[in-house]
Formats: sequence, C-alpha cells, structure tokens
Amino acid sequence: MAALILFLLLFAESTGRSNIRKEAAQRKINIVVIYADDLGWTDLSCYGSDLYETPAIDKLAREGVKLTDAYAACTVCSPSRAALMTGKYPARLRITDWIEGYNYPDTKLKAPGWTMYLDTAETTIAEELKKAGYTTGIVGKWHLGEKPVYWPEHHGFDVNIGGYKRGRPGSYFYPYKGKNPDLGTPPGLEKGNDHEYLTYRLTEEASHFIRRNKNDPFFLYFPHYAVHTPLQTPDSLIQYYKGKNKKGRQHRNPVYAAMIHALDQSVARILEVLEEEGLAGRTAIFFTSDNGGLVLREVTDNTPLRAGKGSAYEGGVRVPFIARIPGVTPESVTCSEPVVTMDLFPTITELAGLGKKENDGKSLMDLLKDPQSELDRPAIFWHYPHYHPGGATPYSAIRQGDWKLIHFFEDNRDELYNLKEDIGESRDLASWMADKTLELKQVLELWWRETKAQMPLKNLR
Repeated sequence: MAALILFLLLFAESTGRSNIRKEAAQRKINIVVIYADDLGWTDLSCYGSDLYETPAIDKLAREGVKLTDAYAACTVCSPSRAALMTGKYPARLRITDWIEGYNYPDTKLKAPGWTMYLDTAETTIAEELKKAGYTTGIVGKWHLGEKPVYWPEHHGFDVNIGGYKRGRPGSYFYPYKGKNPDLGTPPGLEKGNDHEYLTYRLTEEASHFIRRNKNDPFFLYFPHYAVHTPLQTPDSLIQYYKGKNKKGRQHRNPVYAAMIHALDQSVARILEVLEEEGLAGRTAIFFTSDNGGLVLREVTDNTPLRAGKGSAYEGGVRVPFIARIPGVTPESVTCSEPVVTMDLFPTITELAGLGKKENDGKSLMDLLKDPQSELDRPAIFWHYPHYHPGGATPYSAIRQGDWKLIHFFEDNRDELYNLKEDIGESRDLASWMADKTLELKQVLELWWRETKAQMPLKNLR
C-alpha cells in the first residue's frame, strides 16, 4: 500500500510538472526568423517585382506589417548576421566584411585586420532566449567563423542543421559540394538523396524542428542559403519562368526567379506546419534579408534603388522586412519608419518577456503595434572599410530622417541625398548643402569614435 501511495504521489507530481510546462509553453510566444540571403528590396511581389511570384510571403505581409525602409546592418552577409545575433553594429564587433573576406593587393587603401568570427564572449539572441526557457535551433547558413568553436552550438543553439563556416553551398543539389570538395556538406545534411534540393531539404528540417518542439516555447532561426549564388533550382521552375519572361520586364533572370519561387514555397510550408500543429496563433514570424540584391552578372535589378550588394547606395543595404505577431501587429499595414537588422535582438527579447535589451538596436514592439509611430533613434550607420568585388570602395554612411550621407575613404569625399525626394540617389546635394553635409559628417565621426570603428589604411604595397 505504501508503495502504491508513493507511486501515485510521484505520478501526480510528474503530471503536475508536465501540465505546468505545457501551460508555460502556451503562454510564451514561439519565434521564427526567416533570413534570406542576397534578397533584394524589389525581389518580392509585394515589394513590386514584375516577374518573381511570392504568394506565401505576400500573404505574410497582408497578415502583418510590411516595412518599406528596412535596412541590413551591412552590405555583405557575415556582418549583418553578427548584428542580428548580438544586436550590435558590425563596426563595434569588428566584423566588417564577409568571412573569409579578401584583401586586394593593389588598391589605394587596404582593409584593417577585421575579426573573422563571432566571439563566444558575445551574448547571442539564442543565449538570451534560453534564459527564458526556449529551445533554440538554427537551420541553414551561419557563416560566422572558420573553426567549429565559433559555430552555432557554442552560441546558444540546441540544434544546428546546416550551419558551419561556409557562406554558400558548392551546389544546391545533394551532397551540396559541387566541384569544390573543400566546401563540404553542411552539418546535419550528410545523409540525403540524389537530386535533393537544398532549399527544400532545409525546409523539411525546419518543419521537423517545429513539430519536435511544439509543446515547448521555441526559437527557430531559419537563415536560408538561397538566393545566394550559385544560381540553381529544379528545372521545372526554370522552365516556368522562361515561359513567363517577356521583354521590357525589370526582372529578367528565370533561374533567379525560380530560386525565389522555391524560397517562397519554403515559407508557405513553414506557415502550413504552424497551422497544422495549432501554433500559428502563438508564433511570431519575422522575414528579412542580410543585404541587397546582387546586380553583377544580371542576377537581379534593384531599381528604383541604385546599385546592389557590396555598395553604399540603397540597393546594397535596403531590404524587405515583414513582421507578423499574433495580438500585436495589425493586418495589411505598411510602415515607412527606418529600421535595421540590430532591432530584431531587443524586439525578440521584449517579445519573450526578457525586457528591451537594447545594445545598438531598438525594440520595434511599439512600432509594430502602431506602425504610424516613430522610433527614438538619432540615426542609422554603416561602416564598410573594404573593397568589394562589385567595385565598391571603402565607405561609411549615415541615415538621419530623410537624409543620407556617404563618406568615401579613398578620395575623402562626401555625397548627400534626400531619400524622400530621390530614392535612387541620383542627385548628390553635398556641394549645394554644405551645412547639412557637415552636420551629418560630424555625427558620423562621433559614431566612429564611440564604436572604435576600424579605418582603412594607406596601402604601402
């Protein structure tokens, strides 16, 4: 009898703990960040593409808030990813170029010795969320360190599928190495099938993560390798866009269009799984990109924005940004307040009940509740003391209100634009508005000092 009573007490205690755990999970909101790679500002139907079809992402925008003036923290990938993870400017982290980067031997200036990993001393969003009882997972691209000690497992992620040192696959088809064995197969994807497509495989893994953790609060960081080169996708999608392509369109690359189509199918599947598991009403979803679209080799076209990935101009840094948070975001609303990658960190910590942990970012919670409101932020800054294969030279930039100033280090030159009147940055006002140019330059210089930004150096060759 005593044994039976003890068993019943233990069973009741275990059941009680289980119920408490389920109730806690139901109170906490799940968080999904879908992070596209190299997706340009106009690369979605809901942002104006005349070729690419993105019905699932468009639906997400209709059910939430679409931000028109959202920015990546940098014009290339690794710095933006570090900024998302920490809520800090890349300049402050000294991660100012993609990892492994490249030093050009014959340029006028040379890049400083930037950091090629995310230091484990930094507190990531995954580590913060674990404090609040979240299960954390990454499915996809990491690109924040060559050595395994800097990979997601050492930055607060319980699960890592696909995240390692490389920033692109050798091939989008299994085993994802292509002709370069050094690229290797991303971890967790070693077993696969011939003709398996990476975007679809990652979606399958992300779906498994959601289902395995449906009874606990979870954070899913889903950074796709798509739509980074190499441009590859199932042939049926390519043929569809070849048939749809017509002269006179802004967007003309059928292979790139097909990759975006596959990315949208991935988003559709994630939304479907959340619905199937009864999680849609308590899962926040953020969708954005790490930098602007690649315009080299006619991959895409960022018009009306100027230039693309690697550039100081809007085409290099302005990106899509969509948020859908049940009970917070109104439906089908557009917001023109400038936001930037680092804002995701404090937004997510506030959403998880950890408070506003604002490093360089600002929590967007109040803005997303009232998209016509404004953030209390003096300016947004960029710092890229490097040369880029697309031809860009070292620069820093600042956006304050409608004004944007770009400082080019090579010839110590400033350009000034009014983005409200000239989104394409075609009319440099620096010589006409010397006072405004000086005002913004002084704010930028103060920011350099505050962040201890590394400057390009004279190349003595």
